[in-house]
Amino acid sequence: MKNPFPRLGPDASPALSRRRFLRHAGLCLTLPALESLPGRLFAATAGGAAAAPATTATGAPLRTAFLYFPNGAIPSAWWPAEAGADFALNRTLEPLANVRQHLQLLGGLTALCANGGADGGGDHARANGVFLTGVRIKKTNGADFRAGVSVDQVMARQIGLATPFRSLELSCDTILNVGTCDTDYACVYQHNLAWSSPTTPLTPEVNPRLLFERMFGAGTPKERAQNLLVRQQQKRSVLDFIQSDMRSLAGELGGRDREKIDEYFTSVRDIELRIQAAEQARAGRPQPNVDAPEAGIPGSYTEYVRLMFDMLHLAFLTDNTRVATFMIAGDGNNREFAEIGVNDGHHNLSHHGGKQDWIEKVERIDRWYVTQLAYFLEKMAATKDIDGNSLLHNSQIVYGSGNADGNRHTHANLPILLAGHAGGTLKPGAYTKFNDEPVTNLYLNMMDRVGGARIERFGDSTGRLKLA
Repeated sequence: MKNPFPRLGPDASPALSRRRFLRHAGLCLTLPALESLPGRLFAATAGGAAAAPATTATGAPLRTAFLYFPNGAIPSAWWPAEAGADFALNRTLEPLANVRQHLQLLGGLTALCANGGADGGGDHARANGVFLTGVRIKKTNGADFRAGVSVDQVMARQIGLATPFRSLELSCDTILNVGTCDTDYACVYQHNLAWSSPTTPLTPEVNPRLLFERMFGAGTPKERAQNLLVRQQQKRSVLDFIQSDMRSLAGELGGRDREKIDEYFTSVRDIELRIQAAEQARAGRPQPNVDAPEAGIPGSYTEYVRLMFDMLHLAFLTDNTRVATFMIAGDGNNREFAEIGVNDGHHNLSHHGGKQDWIEKVERIDRWYVTQLAYFLEKMAATKDIDGNSLLHNSQIVYGSGNADGNRHTHANLPILLAGHAGGTLKPGAYTKFNDEPVTNLYLNMMDRVGGARIERFGDSTGRLKLA
């Protein structure tokens, strides 16, 4: 079978060429890094050579993710009472207690380009469009929209073609790239987080099935769809097609690697079964096309978000990508949260006007989002990387919103946290208050850790954020 990832090039090691992927017609499973078959992961630092972009000091991959939640957060429930290393997690952030030592809370960061001006309203569109670009977006309800290159795409260019996917873009929201959504701002701003150019948004993948086929299928989209149909007709898993390769691989691995690869295959099968369950639930409805999730999307929003987080975890584990954005929902999202007893729209509630019962409902929604973040970070912390550290240790992960206080549409003191140790170059475990610094200053700092050409200015940055 022709190599579906020729970008690896002739310099890939023999072990990488043989065992970086398990292939079958229509399938290509990327393997996690294994001690028995280190391949190229440590090659960059061997013999004193300069480190490749997006690698840690050990040579393990450095992963970067930007995770976005909508409509800001209730400040009084988000921020700790005191700054410093001894900070106590407030009500909204309590679900992160098990990974507190991996977190930095960053107060005083701004996205002032999202503030209202002569162009009037549209704070949700600006919050989304500015968050990763740091530039004032053009107010238009037509096709002449304009934002800026987002930080994730700058990093993706620095990394180059080292992974099968330069970057991954995910969402659990409806995607609208036409029409007007917020006070004469084009919908494209609220429904996209990543931009490869000022006029080119990267539409996120919202369907777990399609993401699964991208990650584990081979060939063109049409060929992947055909291969999926064959598997569905035969009621077979992707793992069924590589049984002999799996047995052969197991014979080459040490004990710890056999456990790791078994856990990996178990995770792949678990995700596949959950996607199938979502598809079957939809197909079983009397009118499957009416008020039902798209095939492959779970009916439970909690399961939907966690399934996408699990896919992101697998993408990082297998080094399918080292840069990702996950817009859990776009700003202005008005989803109801019946699963936690909130039957009112999130956006409507965020304009609480001081009503205590509305504020309490928004706090529950804020905490729900953080609970899903905790699920992901705990999984990253529990997964060993090739260098013996955890995936979370070898990551830098931003979680935040482009709105601060959704009631007043403010864009100063954004709710931002940074998780991970970036391979030991970050020292988490503190709450730091900055003095109205652009959030883009944080991004310059993160770009430096990825490597590549040094960038002096990004968006509205004024310098590098001084992190611990």
